[in-house]
Amino acid sequence: MSSCLLKAGHIHFTRRGRCILDDVSLDIQRGEIITLIGPNGAGKTTLVRILLGLQKPDRGDVWRAEKLRIGYVPQKIHLPQALPMRVCDFLLLDRGAKREAMQQVLSELNITELADSAMQALSGGELQRVLLARALLRRPQLLILDEPAAGMDVIGQQTLYETVRAIRDRHHCGVLMVSHDLHLVMAATDRVVCLNGHVCCTGHPDDVSGHPEYLRLFGPALSGLALYSHHHDHEHDIHGNVIGAGHCLHCEHRPKADEREDAPRG
Repeated sequence: MSSCLLKAGHIHFTRRGRCILDDVSLDIQRGEIITLIGPNGAGKTTLVRILLGLQKPDRGDVWRAEKLRIGYVPQKIHLPQALPMRVCDFLLLDRGAKREAMQQVLSELNITELADSAMQALSGGELQRVLLARALLRRPQLLILDEPAAGMDVIGQQTLYETVRAIRDRHHCGVLMVSHDLHLVMAATDRVVCLNGHVCCTGHPDDVSGHPEYLRLFGPALSGLALYSHHHDHEHDIHGNVIGAGHCLHCEHRPKADEREDAPRG
């Protein structure tokens, strides 16, 4: 059985006379984490919309495995403040979602305690976990995340990427992450695709980080920087607080939950 989940070939997309995507090809394999990086305006979100079937390319083809189940985590959602909704209500809005499955997914992501929380009261990190839970309810073979760590600090990003890797290992799904953050997310991926209207370079993170096109896009100063990987002998909760034994200097300097700007006020 083929391990290819999705393949895009020679995608072209133009709007208002501007070429957004020019001859872009991409394949996603089962069990692989791919990160799509590029500067703002590089066409990353447009490509994702085409891969999801939400937008048609001017030219080119997208092939998806038969009955492919895709879980999508958008960069943000807009919830009216005048429409109160608990996390459990939001998750069960998805067609076919069952309460038992919801409880299992919340437990898997260590956010069971958020089930009765108001969606509008969630922090950025909590909201991303809830959106990830909603995607997992579809039992996806392919998980697509658009800027999943936007607005998070380094520890929050690292925790999220570790969660994504664990999901990949547990469910053996393919993962496509979109990001403009470089070193941290590249350290958490198997393959990098650098996009700027066209595919500038692609390959293993170590190879891409030294590629001339990558350095041209993101600056020669990056050539001296190593891919960031934050290792420690403990875990963080969804707020970034340390739980369990162990410590690291980076975490010791991180504000506690009640010291952060986004911490709930009594």
